[in-house]
Amino acid sequence: MKTSNPVLSRLGQAAERERAAGYYPGAGQPGYGQPYPSADGGYPSAPPAVQPMTIDDVVVKTVILLGIVGVSGAAAWNLIPDGFLRAAWIGAAMVGLVLGLIISFSRVANPGLVVAYAVVEGAFVGLVSKAYEGFYHGIVLQAVLATFGVFFLMAVLYRARVIRATPKFARGLIAVMGGLFAVMLINFVLSLFGVNTGLRDNGLLGIGFSLVCIVVASLSFILSFNEVEEGVRMGLPARYAWTASFGILVSLIWLYLEVLRLISYFQGDD
Repeated sequence: MKTSNPVLSRLGQAAERERAAGYYPGAGQPGYGQPYPSADGGYPSAPPAVQPMTIDDVVVKTVILLGIVGVSGAAAWNLIPDGFLRAAWIGAAMVGLVLGLIISFSRVANPGLVVAYAVVEGAFVGLVSKAYEGFYHGIVLQAVLATFGVFFLMAVLYRARVIRATPKFARGLIAVMGGLFAVMLINFVLSLFGVNTGLRDNGLLGIGFSLVCIVVASLSFILSFNEVEEGVRMGLPARYAWTASFGILVSLIWLYLEVLRLISYFQGDD
């Protein structure tokens, strides 16, 4: 099965290998021989078919991951002392980045890594949220409501085919996301050396940059929804629902953090 999405193409190839691994060449196909006999001369039966992924699988896994993020975030919020807040969230951000890259470039679905990512990112989100809530009371609830509002809006737009994940759209959005990631990484490194670029201040540049990030993060849901739809169509094994849910979780966390930052710009001076 072919698809324009490189991630799905890679996962699809891996899934095909998994399905083929349990069967003997030519079994059940006209013009081919019977399965290879075992050591005792018998013919072992083929293993049961792999259960395919469904949209319900992705929904359940996404809810589970969001629950883990919530529990981990609440634990970090209440257990990490304020004096260790910054160091803890930087550490969680670095670990989460490494796990995210490993999951993204992995050729197989790994539920354990996805769950670990949710735990680490939950701690990161919880610590960042605690810092913002300390300055602006009620901002976390506002950001959560806005984030899920955007998520459901994009789901409706995708369902109605108002926005389509065409190959051109996917390539363009992935390129923009890569550029934004590079800019944010450079800006973060410069900030460690005391260089302020203004990208994360509450001036016009900072507000504009946050708005761009929010738009791109919102559009990334279209790619995630398309990956789920195509994955179901391709018949990927059920455990690949964890990989699809991971993509949705990444977009939700990114969108939440950008919305949180944008709202803070209008709450008063830092």
